[in-house]
Amino acid sequence: MRIALGQINSTVGDFTGNKEKILDYVVRAHDKRADVIVFPELALFGYSPMDLLERPTAVECQLKELSDLHKQLPKDVAVIVGAVTKSKKKTGKPYHNSAVVLIKGKKPIVFNKELLPTYDIFDEARYVEPGDMCKNFFKFKGTRFHVTICEDIWAWDLPKNPSPYLENPLKKVKKNSSDVIINISASPFTHEKFEIRKAIIKKTAQHINAPVVYVNLVGAQDEVIFDGASFVMNAKGKICSECLMFEEDLNVFDLETEKGGSREQKLSAIESTRAALVLGIRDFVRKNGMDKVHLGLSGGIDSAVVACLAVDALGPSKVTGITLPGPFNAPESKTLGEKLAKNLGIRCLNFDIGESYEAAVGSLEAEMGKLEFGLTHENIQARLRGTLLMALSNKEGSMLLTTGNKDEYATGYSTLYGDMCGGLAPIADLVKGEVYEVAQLYNKESEVIPKGIITRAPSAELRPNQKDQDSLPEYDKLDEGVRKMLEELKPAKSEMERWLMNAIVKNEFKRWQAPPILKVTKRSFGRGRRYPIANKFRF
Repeated sequence: MRIALGQINSTVGDFTGNKEKILDYVVRAHDKRADVIVFPELALFGYSPMDLLERPTAVECQLKELSDLHKQLPKDVAVIVGAVTKSKKKTGKPYHNSAVVLIKGKKPIVFNKELLPTYDIFDEARYVEPGDMCKNFFKFKGTRFHVTICEDIWAWDLPKNPSPYLENPLKKVKKNSSDVIINISASPFTHEKFEIRKAIIKKTAQHINAPVVYVNLVGAQDEVIFDGASFVMNAKGKICSECLMFEEDLNVFDLETEKGGSREQKLSAIESTRAALVLGIRDFVRKNGMDKVHLGLSGGIDSAVVACLAVDALGPSKVTGITLPGPFNAPESKTLGEKLAKNLGIRCLNFDIGESYEAAVGSLEAEMGKLEFGLTHENIQARLRGTLLMALSNKEGSMLLTTGNKDEYATGYSTLYGDMCGGLAPIADLVKGEVYEVAQLYNKESEVIPKGIITRAPSAELRPNQKDQDSLPEYDKLDEGVRKMLEELKPAKSEMERWLMNAIVKNEFKRWQAPPILKVTKRSFGRGRRYPIANKFRF
């Protein structure tokens, strides 16, 4: 028995394109003498459908492609593909999240997901009816398979991953009840996720006393990044075969010899983060039908790192940097931005906001009288820059990348309709220290990011001699506070933490209006965070 892991990158709603990709992988796996080919959760529909499931025609179109896929399969193989199917119940939700077993000449076998997550980014119970995992068995070529779908194996209560469920359905499954456990998954990337997956799957394999074939989605959908990293673990908890991270892959595992392809990838935490963000940018841009991006180059570390990530994602010919000098910029801000652009091989434009700023302030003062310099003047500069950057989007059909980090988004150290303008926020789930770590990674072999960018004190340069630390705590302490209160949900204790807590709550309204933020931590700003804007509680 040879089992192929079809780790693919699906696009939500591209039913025909997803089907053609699945067929291509099936043919390639068949050529490698695979008996069973396994694809990720909702591989045909794309994950996550969200409120597309309000549209019955979307499900009908996907089911049509599922039927066409079935007809085009080669003989003597079983294909397990994730898809949305209709519930046969007269009451309850209209659909199932299913694993469909397709064998040419036989009726499809449909297995339904039982545990439907409703935490963080997940909201499956909105449209999906739960199944019964204990019934998800089939036999093919003498081998007994138990099919599970993502969350179905995640109810083990582990120290680093407490279960949100009252019952674990796997505990109802008898030992030695199957020869192989299949888990099709769409498990998003976070820093600690791979180790947790291994622990969860080891518990499952040892409980049933059977190997687990874990096939995870790869690619990015909006702000969520799927890292792939599919693998096969034997009944004793040893990984016998593994797929690439952050790339599509086809891997064939022999059940009898317990051998399959091995892609050793010893990535550090920051290397994994970089790879995730590159994939996130590439898929967000391309799946939205665009092919080029631009960003403001401030001469600072944040925009430098975003520029590097964008070049990795799309290539230098698809990235434009813009310097935007204003009345309070140091001359080196422009020259450092231009030097970075030259090092990366990207086009660099210069939009000077000096005259526009004077005209805007003049218009305001003509009606309101002389104004004392303050936040109004700072934000006019930021919004003029945003206006010009968005104008380039209109002119060239290019997507603007915004460059704020997690510390700035947490504290509100950003301007709505100014530096928060853009279609995507690639590093807004990285605290400042992590931004510097990514920069050092890019400079590991040569000076890609000019040293002057890395060593200069961070500044918005919106008033004379401004430094970030004039308004914010020291970044190492701020990083620690953001991690503690946002990612670990711990209460504020120190004076700095209470200041940060208040800033986080006050600036919720800004984050609701921010671009999508690529998610790399277990708790990020974005779809998974559902705090009220009007809120008096200080936690």
